[in-house]
Amino acid sequence: MSISSKDNAPRDITSFFGAGKTENYDNSADPISVTRPHEIRDDNGRFLCGDLNIHIDREGTWFYLGTPIGRKELVKLFSTVIHRDRDGAYWLITPAEKGRIRVEDAPFMAVEMTVSDEGPAQNLAFRTNVDDIVMAGPAHPIRIAEDSRTGEPAPYILVRDTLEAKLTRSVFYHLVDLGVEHDTPNGKRFGVWSDGTFFELGNLEGVAV
Repeated sequence: MSISSKDNAPRDITSFFGAGKTENYDNSADPISVTRPHEIRDDNGRFLCGDLNIHIDREGTWFYLGTPIGRKELVKLFSTVIHRDRDGAYWLITPAEKGRIRVEDAPFMAVEMTVSDEGPAQNLAFRTNVDDIVMAGPAHPIRIAEDSRTGEPAPYILVRDTLEAKLTRSVFYHLVDLGVEHDTPNGKRFGVWSDGTFFELGNLEGVAV
């Protein structure tokens, strides 16, 4: 749906989250405002706010009108209401409102990995840039794509729903260091174990470190 911002009144971005979620949050220093088309709602009765002028770059940095959002507390607040629709578009959605944002790659970055045990009993826990903790396994699979710009491996882990975190280069190198060969129905593969699941990383000669 195309939403015009004509005649929309600006307001403080933190009011997007409604009463209660920000009662202990000092928003007096936040320069960010969004617009709300008062007469446009979605099928669930939410106000459609249009484009919020927020985007997340390939490094996981959040921007508003081209300026980085420096307050991690605010970014973490936004991250709790981000959603991805079936067309691949990203939105900030609360029970009352819905606004679109732009994501260049993945909405989160996996910035740290913790390892416990080894072999098939190994568990890999990842911390994201907004401090979510996810353990790789059936509910949070690791996948390796190919970076369309460089042709290099692009590793991701599912955080929730259809939202992924991209592994930073250092975390990916650590992951590759843990790689082992494993016999699969498709032959020997190189990968890692976590939560009883083997995740393929590729062929030994195809993984550059």
